Amino acid sequence: MLRAVGFTDEDFGRPQIGIASTWSMVTPCNMHIGELADEAARGADEAGGKGVVFNTISVSDGISMGTPGMRYSLVSREIIADSIEAVVGAEGFDGFVAIGGCDKNMPGCMMAIARLNRPAVFVYGGTIQPGAGRRDIVSVFEAVGARSSGKISAEELLEVEKTAIPGPGACGGMYTANTMASAIEALGLSLANSSAQEAVSGQKRDDCRRAAAAVVDLIRRDIKPSDILSREAFENAVAVVIALGGSTNAVLHLLAIAREAGIPLELDDFTAIGKRVPVLADLKPSGRYLMSELIAIGGIQPLMKRMLDAGLLHGDCLTVTGQTLAENLRDVEDYPQGQDIVRDFDNPIKPDSHLAVLYGNLAPEGSVAKITGKEGLRFRGRAKVYGGQEAALKAILADEVGKGDVVVIRYEGPKGAPGMREMLSPTGAIMGKGLGADVALLTDGRFSGGSHGFVVGHISPEAAVGGPIALLEDGDTIEIDAEARSVQVDLSPAELDARRAAWQRPPSPVRQGVLAKYRAAVSSASEGAVTIPDEWG
Repeated sequence: MLRAVGFTDEDFGRPQIGIASTWSMVTPCNMHIGELADEAARGADEAGGKGVVFNTISVSDGISMGTPGMRYSLVSREIIADSIEAVVGAEGFDGFVAIGGCDKNMPGCMMAIARLNRPAVFVYGGTIQPGAGRRDIVSVFEAVGARSSGKISAEELLEVEKTAIPGPGACGGMYTANTMASAIEALGLSLANSSAQEAVSGQKRDDCRRAAAAVVDLIRRDIKPSDILSREAFENAVAVVIALGGSTNAVLHLLAIAREAGIPLELDDFTAIGKRVPVLADLKPSGRYLMSELIAIGGIQPLMKRMLDAGLLHGDCLTVTGQTLAENLRDVEDYPQGQDIVRDFDNPIKPDSHLAVLYGNLAPEGSVAKITGKEGLRFRGRAKVYGGQEAALKAILADEVGKGDVVVIRYEGPKGAPGMREMLSPTGAIMGKGLGADVALLTDGRFSGGSHGFVVGHISPEAAVGGPIALLEDGDTIEIDAEARSVQVDLSPAELDARRAAWQRPPSPVRQGVLAKYRAAVSSASEGAVTIPDEWG
């Protein structure tokens, strides 16, 4: 059978290197990855291995956003991890390269790497080039809000739509894909600068070849992911995400990857690390610059070198180069003088983390807010409650949401959706209407990395299991305090108990298929929304 797929006599004496490709024409994030997988296979062959390409799935968050299809997004992370495990395990590959280019296939690849514990390197498919006028995908979502409020014409909206996505690559700001690519590089599971290369570039093709060669070397040296994925490595990843102003999805995904690796990591660790790490990168969505502009000044390597020198990273962590993080960064040059994308430590965008883990009578098990400080640090307002994001989006676009409102979108959690949909459509509409500083949004769902404004997600327990968010009513007074790290509703315990006694979970139309399987197995967002049982059996 192997001869039939191209093996020669010589190949049978070589280590087999699986190349897990997330290629598809479903999304521009992954449309070029087939070519990158071929480059990785060539790199494996040239290094003395035998590359074998196989595929897994990918779905597009951007296309499914705001629709029932978005339920499948987070579910796909588990499917991708399971499918890579199945192929690598069944075929007995000695090691593998995983190439991901979009929000869920990247952590899915990493979960498989941690789970399989065979020599492996992750390759990021690369960021997209900017559209006309430095536009990107979030420009379109916010333009919808601007159009609904009459700020732009239909023709202007169409022009934004046609020019925002010029070709292959992942969404261009410090959204989830670029955030996770940076976190994975900080973890030590990808080569230097893999996170900071454009999708359409010679550097990215070279990255694929070198990654496969690195896997061959890792096999020879018997270095496995468990040698790299230490507690300190995860602390490095969290610190880099914070310094970059990265996506709230990093919390969910790093918790899940750590769970697969058997490394203790909790929500409160993000708070502890966030107290000593400032936000330094002025990147979209809340900042000014795109990933391609950070690449032009050196990517994240100079930032990591600065953080290492400041004592904010663990330099003795092993990486896929076979060297420590400190050794990899030893000769990295600093950013050019005059750049203003990455701030100095004495002039941070925010002196501590933008990722705030909030607790309170609305989130006894925690929630995750993305608060840069530009929106303010405290919000108090009246609840407007919606049982799903479609109803909320319709209300926002119809001007039924105004200053002082707290939009509550519930039954969007891991079990409730099921699938924990992202809220880019409602947050984009709020920003497009100019209400970003005047309206807050709470949800047991999650946010796209492109979301910004006064937003709190991952509220746990979620509504579908009777969490307090299920008990809210229109007009309830809600207070969000980023400094006190609290999210509260002005209701007495007795009132909450009375409402809980009267609460009934609404029926779900999901009765079968992968969504039903996911709902039955998935854990709380506070645990990474994983589908791993606590005990065997």
